[in-house]
Amino acid sequence: MDRILIIGCSCSGKSTLARAMGKKLHLPVVHLDQLWWREGWHNVTLEEFDAQLAKALKQERWIIDGNYSRTIEQRLSRCDTIVYLDFSRWTCLWGMCQRVLGSYGKVRPDMSAGCPERFDWSFVRWIWNFNRENRVQNYLWIAKAKHAQSIVLKNRKELRRFLASL
Repeated sequence: MDRILIIGCSCSGKSTLARAMGKKLHLPVVHLDQLWWREGWHNVTLEEFDAQLAKALKQERWIIDGNYSRTIEQRLSRCDTIVYLDFSRWTCLWGMCQRVLGSYGKVRPDMSAGCPERFDWSFVRWIWNFNRENRVQNYLWIAKAKHAQSIVLKNRKELRRFLASL
């Protein structure tokens, strides 16, 4: 596992897993949210995002967490491992509640400076609809990446076991 892609619903724990795996496997971690967002929750241009992502993908070893479906085929072509956190909407909504309550007004380590945690109903809707709108496509992308080992974790217990096994 030298180039690991972590995907899944928001608040499933992608960034937390990426940091833990990075520490255990001594791999640099790239959070796509840090590439996309700038202070005040303003996004960069597509060109700037693509340039930063291309630079990260050229590295020999990395963990990249995030969905950003527009660029997933680029990341899939370079990864050797895919970890898909295929959690229920309820698990992710609970994760969102924990995140907002624990970090409200603070900048998380996987976010850009000047992007404090906040509550947003559109984000709740995004999480609620994520599996219905993305699950099939995620499995199709995984199936297409025959060169990569795929690991699908269905709940936090499986996630903890996986992390302990590394």
